[in-house]
Amino acid sequence: MEEGTFSISELASQFNITTRTIRYYEEKGLLDPTRSDTNYRIYTSSDKTRLRLIVRGKRFGLSLEEISQILGPSEFENSEVEQLKAAIEYGEKYLVRMRDNINELRALEADLIKYGLGCVERLSQLGEKTEFKALIH
Repeated sequence: MEEGTFSISELASQFNITTRTIRYYEEKGLLDPTRSDTNYRIYTSSDKTRLRLIVRGKRFGLSLEEISQILGPSEFENSEVEQLKAAIEYGEKYLVRMRDNINELRALEADLIKYGLGCVERLSQLGEKTEFKALIH
């Protein structure tokens, strides 16, 4: 491989994903590697950056459609301004969803603590001594 280019297996290893996943992103139009004379995929630094953003977006719960809208199709680059505006828009939407999830998890935590303490209290009334270990951090 030339300097600054990567094989599919190198990228898969670097991002701890399968080569099939990378090919899937290519099928979805998120990546567009060039081909060698022997028809091997050749990924550039730009492809590697796009893949990093795709993997990060997936980790944050974005769909491939949302990631595609942020990055634009692989065969042509959105302007930096368009990408940044799209990233802000999706970032705001994601933060709202994430905060809603955090609030739901806090409510669930409070309910579970209340239930656990009730169980400990009832066991105590029945003559059993126990602790609610989840409260001990």
